Amino acid sequence: MIRTRRNKGNCRRGASVVEMALVLPVFMMIVMGIIEFGRGMMVGQLVTNSARHGARLAAVDGSTNNDVEDAVEQFLIDSVGVAPGDATITIEVEPGAGNPDPLDNLSVALPKDLVTVIVDVPYDKVGYVAGEWLAGKNLRGRCTMRHE
Repeated sequence: MIRTRRNKGNCRRGASVVEMALVLPVFMMIVMGIIEFGRGMMVGQLVTNSARHGARLAAVDGSTNNDVEDAVEQFLIDSVGVAPGDATITIEVEPGAGNPDPLDNLSVALPKDLVTVIVDVPYDKVGYVAGEWLAGKNLRGRCTMRHE
């Protein structure tokens, strides 16, 4: 009687390929989600930094709305790569105690007025993966400082 040896590895041939085919898509979705979440957090912080940069410039006497908007747009172009028309920049001026209302015009703002710069960037313009769940959502940065 002749015995043949069976190779125990042959009975599982192809099992690792099937396991990889089942696990790899889920793993890649998790990795892409982590990357996209990280990108969203990074861009959100950069949008907040652009609003802070604009508020610092707006707080200085002699600045105008156009100067602040141009500086914020340039900051966004340099740091995030957002096209100038994609970001929405809003400047609000709240009069200080006893000051007349400057009607959101920085050139007539007086000391102690509160200047707020709000920057909105659509997530569609900065995300790596286009997803329906974030379509139409904005990343918002906001900063308020007193006018000097």
